[in-house]
Amino acid sequence: MSADVQTPVDQTPVDPTLVGTTAATADGPRSRIPWRFIGGRVVFYLFTLWAAITLNFFLPRMLKGDAVQAFMARSRGQITPEAEQALRALFGLDKSVPLWEQYLNYWNMLAHGNLGISISTGLAPVGEAIASALPWTLGLVGVATIISFLIGTALGAVIGWRRGSRLDAFVPMTTFLGTVPYFWLGLIFIAVFSTALGWFPAGHAYEIGVEPGWNGPFISNVVSHAVLPVITIVIVSLGGWVLGMRNMMLTVLDEDYITVAQAKGMPNRRVLWKYAARNAVLPQIQSFALAIGFIVGGTLVMEMVFSYPGIGLLLLNATNAKDYALMQGIFLVLVLAVLIANVIADIAYAILDPRTRQTEA
Repeated sequence: MSADVQTPVDQTPVDPTLVGTTAATADGPRSRIPWRFIGGRVVFYLFTLWAAITLNFFLPRMLKGDAVQAFMARSRGQITPEAEQALRALFGLDKSVPLWEQYLNYWNMLAHGNLGISISTGLAPVGEAIASALPWTLGLVGVATIISFLIGTALGAVIGWRRGSRLDAFVPMTTFLGTVPYFWLGLIFIAVFSTALGWFPAGHAYEIGVEPGWNGPFISNVVSHAVLPVITIVIVSLGGWVLGMRNMMLTVLDEDYITVAQAKGMPNRRVLWKYAARNAVLPQIQSFALAIGFIVGGTLVMEMVFSYPGIGLLLLNATNAKDYALMQGIFLVLVLAVLIANVIADIAYAILDPRTRQTEA
């Protein structure tokens, strides 16, 4: 009588604290590239871009009046009918051309990097008008957004880690400051730190007469003019980052892996930043990417209060002049910035959270 010989199975001990986590599959087969997910996101973003460009084309044409009529009103009858027709052809507003043909011409212009002619900036190309204002907005609002995100996220993580301590007083304080309108706080800072104390300039990007260039005097002049707007934006936007990070920390701290990490005797600083804060910051990354995308739109009220020559003030002037070509160009840049920011957010989310890659694979 013979018995079947069974091959012994390798019973490798498994750490029970790793079961159900990404660490448990770290030594397993490598995840396949999630081509289906990548393809779906690419299709989604391409469709969104097409829809945005299409709306960008049709919406100005649905409004009453156009840039040529506004230009003729300002010229007080000095434009001849022949010149008016030439201007309409130049701006792509010739009513004798079918709308579908104008739409195709618009796509053809975009394919060649031509955003049209701006009537409110002396018939300058729209691309040049945007390029002259965009760096100021990116420098001002971009720096302020990054500073507020870093400070707010770090402060929110510490407050959440030390819940119930005196640090909790910062949450209602920063939240209250977040309800203060930009322009109101900006006017207070101008009255106190510019008019009364004379520490900082009241507005503009740099002093009149200063020669622009990559030199010390010009850079220091630009920085001094940007201090008050940056501080204003940071103070007003800080509360959202603090509150969001603090709430996510309270949720993460109740997870089992935090308890296990503390039970193993890991230093509190390592548990805080490597485990708790790293997982709690994931929703913040998504919000930060959207905030970075909307930087291009600028802070219109802030640029008006401080007379800052950014993209927001340029959009206001274009709206008042019914400069639809410039408005379309600014909206297009804003849409592209938001889409690119979302792509970066997806990539950052996958890098910070391996579970995303495994799930989509």
